[in-house]
Amino acid sequence: MSFQVGEKVVYPNQGVGIIEQISTRNLTGQPEMFYLLKLSSNSMRVMVPTSNVESVGLRRVSKSNEIGNVLDFLVKGRCKSPQDWKWRFKENCEKMRGGSLQQVAEVFKSLLTLNRAKPLSFREKKMLDRSWQLLVDEIAVARGFSREQAEEMLAKALSKTNLKVPLEN
Repeated sequence: MSFQVGEKVVYPNQGVGIIEQISTRNLTGQPEMFYLLKLSSNSMRVMVPTSNVESVGLRRVSKSNEIGNVLDFLVKGRCKSPQDWKWRFKENCEKMRGGSLQQVAEVFKSLLTLNRAKPLSFREKKMLDRSWQLLVDEIAVARGFSREQAEEMLAKALSKTNLKVPLEN
């Protein structure tokens, strides 16, 4: 998969970024091409070797129909997650690293549902907040919305299942 300068991409577990530069560097004795991304959420810059794009999960921003599928899942989808928090956390970490917006939505909904039944651990609260931010950021970019509009869209979908948006700590 190749990208162009100025293209918006998703870096798994970090969010949406913009390809600022494509350059060749000689870091290991062999010239290698890199993408320089600037992440929208924190303005951090990340260099990704073009040969590692697939292994790190760098991908294009989801299309509008994929956003629709994610919103449908948040309304109608079922979540199954292990009872043992260690297994649940491991499974959720793998989904977050996988980078698919659908998997991020699965983590988000399962943690939000679990949070209704019992308090989440500190690490799971952080993951819930992170998954919320990733959903909001990508939906905003994919649909051309502000963050607030994306949050409203997600809140409306969640309200149909009596789930509430997580509040900032």
